[in-house]
Amino acid sequence: MKETVVADGKAQRVVEGQAATADWWRALHCPALDSIVRQAIAANPGLESARATFRRSQDNLRAGAGVFFPQIDAKAGLSRQRYNPAPGSLPSSIFNLFTLSGTVSYALDIWGGARRELEVLEAGLEAQRFALAGAYVMLAGNVVNAVIAQASYRAEIEVTTAAVNLLREQVRIGNAQVAAGTIPYLNVLSLESQLASTEATLPLLEEKVDQTADLLAALSGTTPATFRRTLVVLSDLDLPRDLPVSLPSQMVRQRPDILIAESQLHAANASIGVATAAMLPNVTLSANYGVNDTTSSSLFSAGSVFWGLGAGLTQPLFHGGTLYYQRRAAIDARDATAADYRQTVLAAFEQVADALQSLSHDAEAVLAQTAAVASADRVVRLVQANYDAGVATYLQVLVANGQYLQSKIGYVQAVAQRLQDTAALCVALGGGWWNTPAATTG
Repeated sequence: MKETVVADGKAQRVVEGQAATADWWRALHCPALDSIVRQAIAANPGLESARATFRRSQDNLRAGAGVFFPQIDAKAGLSRQRYNPAPGSLPSSIFNLFTLSGTVSYALDIWGGARRELEVLEAGLEAQRFALAGAYVMLAGNVVNAVIAQASYRAEIEVTTAAVNLLREQVRIGNAQVAAGTIPYLNVLSLESQLASTEATLPLLEEKVDQTADLLAALSGTTPATFRRTLVVLSDLDLPRDLPVSLPSQMVRQRPDILIAESQLHAANASIGVATAAMLPNVTLSANYGVNDTTSSSLFSAGSVFWGLGAGLTQPLFHGGTLYYQRRAAIDARDATAADYRQTVLAAFEQVADALQSLSHDAEAVLAQTAAVASADRVVRLVQANYDAGVATYLQVLVANGQYLQSKIGYVQAVAQRLQDTAALCVALGGGWWNTPAATTG
């Protein structure tokens, strides 16, 4: 367990071996956030697509398993034919031909090619299962990040609005002092310029609030016009104290991207077996039984029966190197997939390490911003009092106001970043999807 820096009276500690839960966002103790995430999970088109793709892989696997059973077919036919014998022999004739037959064939999977093909389908199904889990995890992470960002923008709007109101009051006082002849009008112009610059930031922040609302609407499977906005402020989000950190051996069994890469490696290995079996003899057993006659009434008589039994052997002899190089290509694909798997694992550990480092620095940033806000607030109060008394200059007021605004916005951003990095850690650890079977089934 490792305790981090205490900021805003809140500290976080890393608890090794503790797994993330599937609804990890509930640790923020915000019912509105939980409602937004669940709405997105229920209606997100991307998640619906992942579920359908998973079901398709299930059906493809079931279809592929049919190769291990005999292939039985029935055939019925009715035709009218004209028979024209050689000249000078029997006269030509026109007759009907009724045929009813059945065939059975079975390919002996001596070299395991069919089994390896089914193994490829099984690996594909596993990959789609983990892709569905990854879609679930990423969707939850994106929604939580959007909600935190929107709350941060709203907090910045609140801070900026307060600064605008303060500047308006300072402009009012400045105009009164100009009328009294105690300060030059240039001082008021400078205050008005800062007021206009500060007001200009509000539309940009409001635009970001609207854009995050549009993003949440898209993630929730609805249009911005019909999306019901839910107000979430930063104070509604409670920073969780305990941070789950899986052991390395656990994390490689939890991250969907690692499990997808592992399934792809499994499929690549099986494809080598398929290519190898294609170079070896193929044995097929077949049988057929049927009846045919020129009249339907005598179709099932003893003289109408025909049948046959057979076995076939196919051995590739010369294909211009095609089969050999197909096997070599399958081996090369396996090597590339193995390298991709290693890269995915390394990237996963990097993301977790980055998230842990970020959280440590986030706490320090919040602590520093808290001190900066307190210091800037004291400076503003002192300079404002001196300015009201005609002691401080307009330049001191401008500098103090600018520092206070920047420190408050910096504090809001630091708090939001700490919350987002907490969410990023939960996502980097796999998002706890394995604790929710419903999230990984079609």
